[in-house]
Parts: sequence; structure tokens; C-alpha cells
Amino acid sequence: MRIDVFTLFPEIITSYAELSILGRAQQAGALKVHAHDLREGATDSRGTVDDAPFGGGAGMVLMPEPVCSAIEKVEAEGEMHRPLFFLSPGGRAFTQNVAREMAELPGFSLLCGRYEGADQRIIDLSCDGELSIGDVVLAGGELAALVIVESVARLLPGALGNSESSEEESFSDGLLEYPQYTRPASFRGHEVPPVLRSGNHGEVERWRLAESLRRTLERRPDLIAARGGLSEAERELLTAYPPSEST
Repeated sequence: MRIDVFTLFPEIITSYAELSILGRAQQAGALKVHAHDLREGATDSRGTVDDAPFGGGAGMVLMPEPVCSAIEKVEAEGEMHRPLFFLSPGGRAFTQNVAREMAELPGFSLLCGRYEGADQRIIDLSCDGELSIGDVVLAGGELAALVIVESVARLLPGALGNSESSEEESFSDGLLEYPQYTRPASFRGHEVPPVLRSGNHGEVERWRLAESLRRTLERRPDLIAARGGLSEAERELLTAYPPSEST
């Protein structure tokens, strides 16, 4: 998969993409991340990409000419993939399901805003849609881009050392992930639930599902509602595995 990121700070993208999961995914050939400086589309020696908004107001706005030119320059090289998404609080909510959709693509591109946003004509003329990582306001789209890149990259074959890791995370089945434990078995008076040390894999799986259901009910009841509520079997499972003191 190839992901192109257009930004005023390409070093933020490239430096992070060389580390951890993204770095391993690139080394394995499962992913290529390309960051492009929007100033490459500027027409003056200062690399100007922003100007004051029409109608007045605080801050500056990304200008259409340099931004569209920067995108068109990369696209003309023939390897950039669409869709191109502008990162904005007003975009489609980026969820695990959206990440799965994007992981099926051969590639996609992201445009990071800065300042007070981007001229609407950039979005109308050059972008295929908008994405939002949540109801928050950031100084720019770089962190949002990295959230999306990493979320999608984790789903690519060969990106993770353990192929089951991406399947057992929160939201992968509409539930929050169960609590995890490692050594030591006892830490400051808190014990690892005995079932996890029992060696009975069937019991472990049932306990984990019960804990996922319980945690989701407590923290994200909207996810349970979206699944149509609890089934009778799930209710019985919660009764069979009451909450442990450690959770």
C-alpha cells in the first residue's frame, strides 16, 4: 500500500513513519509512506502558502493555488493513489470500520490543514472527501494523519509480527478489548485473575469475552446498543464470570 501525505511539516510524517509498526511495515514491503511539502507548490521565493481570509477574521487560510499545484505535481508523477482526504473536524468520522475499508485499497492520500483551515476550493477541486479523528481541534492535520496511517497499516498483511494482534484489538468485533496481564502474577496486592493461569484455553476465551462485554457496557454502552443489545448467551456469560477485583 502507498500513502501520500501533503503537509507543511513533512518531517513529522517521515520521522514517525520510520519507527515501530510503520517502520517495520515499510521494511517488510507492506507499506510505503510518502510525505510532500505543500510549499513545493508556492510561486514566490518565500514559499508562501497562506493568506488572510476574505470577510475578515483571525488567523490565516491555506491558499488554493500552491496547495492544488503541490497535489497536481505529485499526481502527475503517476504513482499517487486516490481517494485524497482532507483532514477536518467536519469530515466523516474515522472509525475502525473505516480503517478496514481503507486497508482494502491499494493506497490513498491525506491532506493536512494548518492555520485556520484551507480555502474551500482546495477541497472542492482536489479532494475526494474529508475525514475526522474526533471532535477535537488540533494545530494541524499531521497528528490526525499519523493516527489514520497507523490504524490502517496495522491491518495490512505482514505489518504486524503476530497476525492475530489486529483481530483482537478494541472495536474489531464491536467491543472494547478485555484487560491484559503479564508477570508477575501478584503486584502490590493485585492478583492476575486465576483463569488466566489455569491453562484452560476455552475458559480463558470465555472470560475474555465476558470482560469485553462488561467493559463495553460500562464505558461504551452505545457500542452495545449498535449491536442490538446483549444476547441471552452473552447475559449468561456475564453471570457465569462475575467481575474480578483486578478489573
